[in-house]
Amino acid sequence: MLHRMSRTISTESVATPQRTAFWTDLVCDTYVQLECDPGAGCNGIDGEIVADELATLQLSRVTATAQLVKRTPALIARASEDHFLVSIQTQGRGVISQDGRHALLGPGDFALYDSTRPYQLTFDADFQQYVLKLPGPTLRTALRDTDKLTATTVRGDRGAGHLMIGMIRTLAADIDALAPESAAAVADSVSQILIAGLAALPAAKREPVSQLTAYHREQIKALVRARLADPELNVAQIARVLRLSSSTLHRAWAGEPCSLSDFIWSQRLDAARRALCDPACAARTVSEIAFSCGFNDAAHFSRAFRARFGCSPRDVRR
Repeated sequence: MLHRMSRTISTESVATPQRTAFWTDLVCDTYVQLECDPGAGCNGIDGEIVADELATLQLSRVTATAQLVKRTPALIARASEDHFLVSIQTQGRGVISQDGRHALLGPGDFALYDSTRPYQLTFDADFQQYVLKLPGPTLRTALRDTDKLTATTVRGDRGAGHLMIGMIRTLAADIDALAPESAAAVADSVSQILIAGLAALPAAKREPVSQLTAYHREQIKALVRARLADPELNVAQIARVLRLSSSTLHRAWAGEPCSLSDFIWSQRLDAARRALCDPACAARTVSEIAFSCGFNDAAHFSRAFRARFGCSPRDVRR
């Protein structure tokens, strides 16, 4: 099953003195280990979280009162969770602080933060936002220097930010009616729009490359995708097939977010995830899917899958 029905949990049924502790547990269970304190002048925290999952992407809506949320070094040391989170503000205002930067979010704006390093979320009054949670390796193989992109506001009134807020609102409204065979594709689309929004930030700008280099990169990527099922696919084989010297190949690939070997593995794992989410592949075993994507060891596949997506292949299929 690709996504479960919305899970809604609220502090409403909890006695007032216990609400802040209950809310903190709820937030930690939904996202990563965090500290939550009421905002200045508040006696506690009231709130609601509605959470859904699409393949390896989680989408939730948070509606709550003023609070200060911290991801501290001690919590990181205790729980080595590797996720990127994206807050998309819909009501009120919030500030995301990480890596020495502070992103002010108004309705429609979004910003990225990384669970592997300390961060702080500040809400001075009642607020609502959507939160996307996705595996850390997924974004790191798509964007360079992600530590330079955190806590930076992406405006929601134009470009990819505008597309993102529209898509998230539509998805949240219709998620329970989403056809299972569409869920993985929708999750990929959300991720691609997020990447487009972040790639437009000044810190993500890259030096332009020549037309020949761009052509070679596209050749390499197309060949990798076409030959994923070949367990022998490697950098040397790609150079031979494209009739490129090793030095030309490496020069063409230089500047990509990850090494070519890592790109091959990430493409294999992404293809396996899509197959595991596809109802048309329900009769195939996890091992059959792994082998069809170029893996030749089921245990290695399972370890690599968990490292990239934070869950096992069977968790995704379930």
